[in-house]
Amino acid sequence: MPETIEDPAEYLKRLGRAGEGPFDVAEAALMLSALDHPGLALKSHRGHLVEIANAARAEMRIVAQVEDAATALASVIAGRFGYDGDRLSYDNPLNADFIDVIERRRGLPVALGILYIHAARAAELAAAGLNAPGHFLLQIAYRGREAILDPFNGGAVVDRERVGAPPAMAADIGEDARIGGPVSDAEVVLRLANNQKLRAIQAGNRGRALEIAGRMLMIAPRRAELWIELARMDEAVGGLVAAKKAYEAALTLVKPGDALHNEAVLGLQGLKRRLN
Repeated sequence: MPETIEDPAEYLKRLGRAGEGPFDVAEAALMLSALDHPGLALKSHRGHLVEIANAARAEMRIVAQVEDAATALASVIAGRFGYDGDRLSYDNPLNADFIDVIERRRGLPVALGILYIHAARAAELAAAGLNAPGHFLLQIAYRGREAILDPFNGGAVVDRERVGAPPAMAADIGEDARIGGPVSDAEVVLRLANNQKLRAIQAGNRGRALEIAGRMLMIAPRRAELWIELARMDEAVGGLVAAKKAYEAALTLVKPGDALHNEAVLGLQGLKRRLN
């Protein structure tokens, strides 16, 4: 039977309308990536995600405690399927493209983390991304106990009080980084998209960065900070009318007196002076 082709942009917009999650983070990452692979059939990639899910469920049959669950997930993602962090070309844009990550078995922490979350949830474990400075970790829970996994380093269990960053980032955040609490599924996919945007900015590709900023708003249309960022980016490339609309959209989402409200007001005032 031919694969049903869904418009990736419509899929992401539907997610955005539904809220912050929970949702299928792997499918969302796949659809985000599909925007850069128009016309590509995703049947094999979805089939691979099913393989991962089935393998995780099988491994979990012999698990007794959360440490065993962490080991089982690592044996599936890193062991059986060979996923690992890309240390040789960390800033390669392909490391933030979920389709390419699946094909190459290499990626950034958040891209690999999405695979671990996908596997954990398939095995009926509670799993969520964590707020970690300059890095991406995930937390799993089993039988009332929790463990934190580092997807970039083979799914290793790490100490909440101390975690090292990937080599390319350690100098920026220091050796000692505190781990925060769980984040929403929308935040996880946004982080993947943000990595794409940052690499476009580093490459001087403003058009690409602006495109990614728009995709982030498909995923989280109620985040005022994303509208403000889009407005600034539009303004930087001379899209003043688009920037005005973005500032106005931000203002509908925040209360007067909030920092983001004041930021949007100031931005809009400055923009109006340029338009007049």
